[in-house]
Amino acid sequence: MCGFLAEYTFSAPVTPPNTFQTLLALSKHRGPDATNTIQNNGVQLGFNRLAILDTSPKGNQPKKSPSNRYHVVFNGELYNYKDLAETHGLTNLASTSDTEVLMHLLDKLGVETTIQTLNGMFAIVIIDTKTDLCYLTRDFAGIKPLFFGKSVSGLVAASQFNQVYKHPWHNNHLKLKPDSVKTYFALGYMQAPDTVYKDVFQVKPGELICINRQGDINKKQQSHFSKNQQDASQNQPLSSVLKNVVSKQLVSDVPIATFLSGGIDSPLIGAYAKQQKNAIEAFTLQVADAKLNESDIAKAYAKHLKIKQHIVTVSPEDVRSEIEAHFLAFSEPFGDYSSIPTYVISKEARKRHTVMLSGDGGDELFFGYPRMLDILQKRWWFKMPYTVRKPLAALTNKLGITQTWAPYFKVFNAFVFNKHAKLPKAVLDKAFKNVKYSSTLKDLYKFKNKKKTELLHQLRYNEFYAHLQRVLIKVDRASMANSLEVRVPFLDKNVIEWAWKTSRVVKTKKDLKKDLKQLLANEVPEHFINQKKMGFSVPLNHWLHNQLKTDVIKTVFHTNFYGDTIINVAALRDYVQDFYDNKHDNAWGVWHIYAWQKWWLAHGVKK
Repeated sequence: MCGFLAEYTFSAPVTPPNTFQTLLALSKHRGPDATNTIQNNGVQLGFNRLAILDTSPKGNQPKKSPSNRYHVVFNGELYNYKDLAETHGLTNLASTSDTEVLMHLLDKLGVETTIQTLNGMFAIVIIDTKTDLCYLTRDFAGIKPLFFGKSVSGLVAASQFNQVYKHPWHNNHLKLKPDSVKTYFALGYMQAPDTVYKDVFQVKPGELICINRQGDINKKQQSHFSKNQQDASQNQPLSSVLKNVVSKQLVSDVPIATFLSGGIDSPLIGAYAKQQKNAIEAFTLQVADAKLNESDIAKAYAKHLKIKQHIVTVSPEDVRSEIEAHFLAFSEPFGDYSSIPTYVISKEARKRHTVMLSGDGGDELFFGYPRMLDILQKRWWFKMPYTVRKPLAALTNKLGITQTWAPYFKVFNAFVFNKHAKLPKAVLDKAFKNVKYSSTLKDLYKFKNKKKTELLHQLRYNEFYAHLQRVLIKVDRASMANSLEVRVPFLDKNVIEWAWKTSRVVKTKKDLKKDLKQLLANEVPEHFINQKKMGFSVPLNHWLHNQLKTDVIKTVFHTNFYGDTIINVAALRDYVQDFYDNKHDNAWGVWHIYAWQKWWLAHGVKK
């Protein structure tokens, strides 16, 4: 797990070494073990390494292929690198790192075929010195970040957003993109391929981008996970697939442990990890609020599985002491407040370990969110015209037959989007007058309300490429700020393929994540399972009214508001004021506004 910076010029020379080193240093926390750069023929590559496999200097980057044709910087892990080495008869490897296998494969298979064979989490920049082309690619789940900016001078690509927008090719002419800024305030993150700036982008999950010296860009989607259900019989039971995945992801030359919550996903990963690595340890979050604290359930899991457990408490004192460092960890605007406990537990885990396993992805792939069930149960409202269902809903709500706002949404897509948005539509429309969402976002929230099985798969696709991306941003930035690698077994290509080919019927809450519940019931007493889902949460409402209130008021009301040329700031400030006047209790929406301001203040963005 590492951080990198790359320049590929069009009409200008590469930036001076001191400027390049300053930008590269912004991601030093992602890779504190070694820093190296190379420069050649209008290309400059820099790399900060977090040594995981083959911790010797032989695993350092940037790296050249044996033929010297390909020059590469690569952030991530390839879990099938040993299999690939054996399959393709790779010999005379100079190191035991997965990067070494990648370099040999490029010489043997070329760029596109090599990328198709990879199973792991990765962001890669490849320079083909023979064709003079630059390639950018990212893993199919979007676990690892890859930002890039294109200007008349050239292309700059990096692990962090601020390494691109602070680059001299961009920092003097940044322009906010209204539809993407509106997306941030609604969802709390930047939806790939967009960012809040017009000339800065993200490589989409599973995408391969090729750029030539004239600045022409060719994009190809490598991922084959489509919106359409893929019917196919399963060759292996899910337990076998998952156990094999966990086994491969336990390979590490540095200490490795696992996160453990009171839910379903991480306990299952922990159980399988314990079977293969007896000394595995676990880290569990504990909060003082009894309504949010699930550490007691996690303690029961750990005791039964005989896993040594570390309890990490997130207290109001942690908010005061860690809030500024926490916002420094996010070089892009990010509004998921569970980033605070994620940052705190990552910091504590790093004191003993360099790699962690997590249970992220289980909810998205195996139908774990109650909102998916709610959408299925209320889809019938949208079978009738809006002019009919609106008065009908008013009547049934008044009579107590139903209690729902679903029929008041004019279209089904808006109803689904509202499940994810944290600021009300009225506030967003007032803050962003005449600003529509991007076509990217509209396509992601476009559903066919027909067969239940078809709709359910579309909802899973949406969760995977929308909400999950926010989760992955949170975990990557919070963990890597502490030089901690987090691996995600559920997002292994084999697990995703298994899930994608599996149809399920979801009628009640018992059907949510049924596949994983059945597997976990084989490892722990069944009464541990099916307890109330609490999530990775903290008492945000209380904190905003107490520990954070002074800073929120200062940051939102008494500080210049970033983006005030495209945002009706009064609409957002009024919403925060209404929160403190107890006119609403939407703490998450307030956090989006606060976090936007903290981002630009923390990272020195030019106003």
